[in-house]
Amino acid sequence: MPFNSLVRVISAIIYSIVEIAKESRLNPYEYLKFLFEKLPNVDVKNIEVIDELLPWSSALPSICKIKK
Repeated sequence: MPFNSLVRVISAIIYSIVEIAKESRLNPYEYLKFLFEKLPNVDVKNIEVIDELLPWSSALPSICKIKK
């Protein structure tokens, strides 16, 4: 895959994560920071672990959530 195409794909993925985080009433910066800290240390084949990292998970830390 050419470098420019790879950059576009990565940009689209990050943009999608940010928009879904906002729709889920999460602080996008804190949520991305949380993901970047947790993902290197989890078994990505374990669906239950991945479910806990999704924006609608009740297991997310409160720092990721926007206060009402």
